Amino acid sequence: MAGGASFRTDRMRAGHGGRVRCGLVAATLALLLALLAPLGGAAQDTGSAIQPVDAAQPAAPLDWTPPTRVYIPETGHTIDGLFLDLWREWGGTNAFGYPVTPEFTDERNHTIQYYGYSRFEYWPEGDADGNTVVLADLGPELRPAMVRRSVSAFGRGGNGPAHPVASEAAKAAKAWLPLPETAKNKPQTDDWRFVESSRHSVAGEFKTFWESAGEEYLGDPLSEEYAIGGTTYQVFERAQLAWTVETGTTMMPIGQLLATKYRLDQAPVGQGDVPIYDEALFVPPPPPAPEPEPIVTDPTTGVPVAADPNAERWIEVNLTSQYLTAWQGDVAVNETYVSTGRAGFDTPPGTYFVNTKLESETMEGVLGGEYYLVENVPWVMYFTDVGHALHGAYWHNNFGAVMSHGCVNQPMGFAEWLYGWAGIGTRVEIHY
Repeated sequence: MAGGASFRTDRMRAGHGGRVRCGLVAATLALLLALLAPLGGAAQDTGSAIQPVDAAQPAAPLDWTPPTRVYIPETGHTIDGLFLDLWREWGGTNAFGYPVTPEFTDERNHTIQYYGYSRFEYWPEGDADGNTVVLADLGPELRPAMVRRSVSAFGRGGNGPAHPVASEAAKAAKAWLPLPETAKNKPQTDDWRFVESSRHSVAGEFKTFWESAGEEYLGDPLSEEYAIGGTTYQVFERAQLAWTVETGTTMMPIGQLLATKYRLDQAPVGQGDVPIYDEALFVPPPPPAPEPEPIVTDPTTGVPVAADPNAERWIEVNLTSQYLTAWQGDVAVNETYVSTGRAGFDTPPGTYFVNTKLESETMEGVLGGEYYLVENVPWVMYFTDVGHALHGAYWHNNFGAVMSHGCVNQPMGFAEWLYGWAGIGTRVEIHY
């Protein structure tokens, strides 16, 4: 592609390591398919133009960091480090689809991961331009094993007519042949355009989609249009477009189709303690409330003088503000931001009482169809008989945003304090 395109992020991230300059360059793999027919599966709608996500965010608390790895439940795979940066900042699902394989290392010592529409590659040595994260050109891997300079006899036996399937394959193969030099002299129009670098043209709805989605994203055309089984196709450097009367123009999921063609492992992996992807994970929590004025306490009991030492100790959890307050009577003695259940795993509002206390517990199970396993969860206080608890959370710092499967996640230091302060039978009020 003339001039190339550059997707760039300069963050130091765990996972692949190093400063990154992400660029679109040609993949060095040249695996050839036996036939140009589509590899199977339904085309997927990619949405509209691909644009980077707005990176402007409010200032984060000093102890807050976004996750460097997320879990995608739709396919059961994770995205981490620099691949996560590229995926999020340049369109996510609409641009690249979900990951369909785990990361693996190829014979060149490059880290590879396939997505629905793409393949991400990490080159530790960098390419000729210094890029270390590369969005591979998958289009050339759709090229037939042999493109004849003359296809007039392709699919014929003797002098008989060509079989319909062979005839379509011949037309598809012929579509890869570059247009003659004279094509560049044809006037460009709103409905037709010649791309001299690849010597192919783009026309009609494919041209509209190509220009709106981003020429640098899809790359140059590598074939002309061709029809197979009532669907019209055209291959680009990084995409294959399909058109039918019913669906209009869509992108074929060539990343997933090639992963299947190459017999790569696509089996889902367990979530473990990796958070499920949500853009809310990358939004800094609100700044903590100003520190209250110091409270004078009774030196013998440690109870604030302003609080009645005989008053009830109870806990309030505000689901709207994601805030927990520990009360003694009507005096707030401690408070913090927390993380309660996310959508589909909502922490239930109501009045409860602490019924079980455990200093540490490994939590494992299936909830709402999702398997989870978190070892050594600290300072656990159950308040329902169906698994809802107040406990510490060492696996994230995103307090102030919903995160959990229904429990009330607390910062570690606060959770230890609350565990010592609240006894069995302590009332827990949860409300919006």
